[in-house]
Amino acid sequence: MNAVQEGFSTSYVQARQKFHSAAQSAGLQVDANVHPLAGRDGEELAMDVVFDGPPDAHNLLVVSSACHGVEGYCGSGVQVHALQNTAWREAAKAKGVAVLYIHALNPHGFSHVRRVTHENVDINRNFQDFNQALPDNPAYREIQPLLLPDVWPPDAANAAATDRYIAERGMKAFQAAISKGQHEFPEGLFFGGQAPTWSNLSLRKVLQKYGQRCQHLAWIDLHTGLGPSGVGERIFACADDAAAYQRAKAWWGQGITSIYDGSSSSPMLTGLMWMAAYQECPQAKYTGIAMEYGTQPPDKVMHALRGDHWLQLHPEAPEALRSQIKQDLMDAFYTDTDAWRTQIVDQAMDAMHQAAKGLGA
Repeated sequence: MNAVQEGFSTSYVQARQKFHSAAQSAGLQVDANVHPLAGRDGEELAMDVVFDGPPDAHNLLVVSSACHGVEGYCGSGVQVHALQNTAWREAAKAKGVAVLYIHALNPHGFSHVRRVTHENVDINRNFQDFNQALPDNPAYREIQPLLLPDVWPPDAANAAATDRYIAERGMKAFQAAISKGQHEFPEGLFFGGQAPTWSNLSLRKVLQKYGQRCQHLAWIDLHTGLGPSGVGERIFACADDAAAYQRAKAWWGQGITSIYDGSSSSPMLTGLMWMAAYQECPQAKYTGIAMEYGTQPPDKVMHALRGDHWLQLHPEAPEALRSQIKQDLMDAFYTDTDAWRTQIVDQAMDAMHQAAKGLGA
């Protein structure tokens, strides 16, 4: 097995061990923000943080994984590889860039093979002002009963009703209604929560601790599940700011996409995690992207997500069905082939080098 493949894991326990080991080999400390609950196998869970560079560095690059738990199987592999990559570490240092690795933003979802947190929350919809009225999503309200049927797999009546909705409104409208996020159904899909999650509060503490001394802050957040298999879409991850968008294009190429102009595979969203960069590191000029790697067609990914939420509501499900649902979810967010993993690491390292060059300039 080559160095790229060795960075990836088959469980959260293994991923955490590899991350700790890579940090130790690089002579770096791990700052563990321990989660209140245990993992699937009774293990400790944590949002682990490694800072590589001088504490007072003017330029800081954040590389984060597992915002959506199960997606950590991809992101962790990238982070382990980067920590073991001497050429990358020297290149960042030469450009005066410190790197902050945040391993497992949502360790509970990573361990339990779920996309959401233990609160059933999508943390990339959770960074709202909870003192204000939360965004309403009437389109989701309409289809919630379709998404979580009484039986799984969905019966013929549910399939027909779902097909009818898609035929009338279109697949894009169906997906946007679901993935836009909602704050009304705590058991539902893409639930943004009604209060800040543990991950939200813990991430803010990390940014306060490590991000308030830099002048320039860049962020690459690693995701999977949208777009063509193995292709890393670079989605603009800043406020709707023309200067930041131009800066991101200068760093990461003209192919960068945006939720603001409709060019991204992601719909328009609110409560996005990286908005915390502006709130917790207000002194820094901020530029970021989400690296979104494709896995399977959108209908398969959506089917897997629905199945996982159904399973959470039906703990009495037989073991064979439980195993199938979990495997479907894993396959929807992680492609277990050497070719896919190599594509993931190559594109991530390219984006990281580009960020370091942009920060260093």
